[in-house]
Amino acid sequence: MPKAEVILWTRLKNGQLLGYKFRRQYSVGPYVIDLYCPELKLAREIDGVTHLQEEEQEYDRVRQDFIEGFKIRFLRVTNVEVYRDLSGVLRKIRETIKTIQDSLSNSQSDKRLCQSPP
Repeated sequence: MPKAEVILWTRLKNGQLLGYKFRRQYSVGPYVIDLYCPELKLAREIDGVTHLQEEEQEYDRVRQDFIEGFKIRFLRVTNVEVYRDLSGVLRKIRETIKTIQDSLSNSQSDKRLCQSPP
């Protein structure tokens, strides 16, 4: 694992962030997600300098489109963000988790409203 991924993994493993468990190197079809939370269907990608190259960006787009086809949400950060502002990266992840939780809660409420009484 690249250094930035190790740093972030130490803060996400074992449910340390809001109780959600993340997995490392999770496979989706032919692709591998850096860090993944199955419960939230949230992918965490940590991009290094190679992701700035045009051909790599196209590969990332194709890969992300494929993975999002499974209703998996992406949250990308760079190595530099992890090194310089880890607390900001963790805050961004928390905010994303809360947004997903709200979305799931609203979806559950909508389902209950649509069900007819027994």
